[in-house]
Amino acid sequence: MTFTLDKYMPYTIGFDSFFDRLDSITGTDVKGYPHYNIKKENDNKWTIEFALAGFSKDDVDIQVKDDVMTISGEIKLKDEYIYKGISSKKFNKSFTLAEYTEVESAEMKNGILYITLEKNIPEEKKPKTIKVK
Repeated sequence: MTFTLDKYMPYTIGFDSFFDRLDSITGTDVKGYPHYNIKKENDNKWTIEFALAGFSKDDVDIQVKDDVMTISGEIKLKDEYIYKGISSKKFNKSFTLAEYTEVESAEMKNGILYITLEKNIPEEKKPKTIKVK
């Protein structure tokens, strides 16, 4: 079954940039290295957990620009290994963040990188009830 967004376009005026973003990521590898989980904490908060055995916090970089969060990592190997089974590949993962979504925190603990994201909608953008007179 092929999913097409064309049927929704007449009902989504002003969302064309959203659909352009979806179109641009179609076909990209969402799996692969490093493995990660996305956990929903509540309707406005998520945690992404990256499995990064062997990486330290100094080996990882998190950047946010134009609603795109990019996580990259590289280990500078100093030792000579006879056998290396723990991956230390250089990586680069990008996620498009929804409007008003910000990185709340990032923490490395026991080989897992935890990135907490939260949607902070400004008061003037939140729904309000208008009283009819």
